[in-house]
Amino acid sequence: MIGMRELSFPSVTITTAFGKTKNIRSVVQAAEWLVAHWPVLTGDKFTVARQTCLDALDEKVTCTACRDAFIEAAKEAGIYIADKRL
Repeated sequence: MIGMRELSFPSVTITTAFGKTKNIRSVVQAAEWLVAHWPVLTGDKFTVARQTCLDALDEKVTCTACRDAFIEAAKEAGIYIADKRL
């Protein structure tokens, strides 16, 4: 099973509904945001990102794939600010 450390990825910065910034640094955080805090619960990239996060938790895809899908969904939702690659 994947350890929590291995679920980490380089930070992705998004903006929240309250105009604050939030750094997403792991598959678990990305999944939480997609399920509980996402501003628009529709869209092709949102759907792909949500499934990719679940697949990453099940070790079917990499954390990088999850991160990339999350970035695309954030762009689609208009909340993407920046990402930091190590």
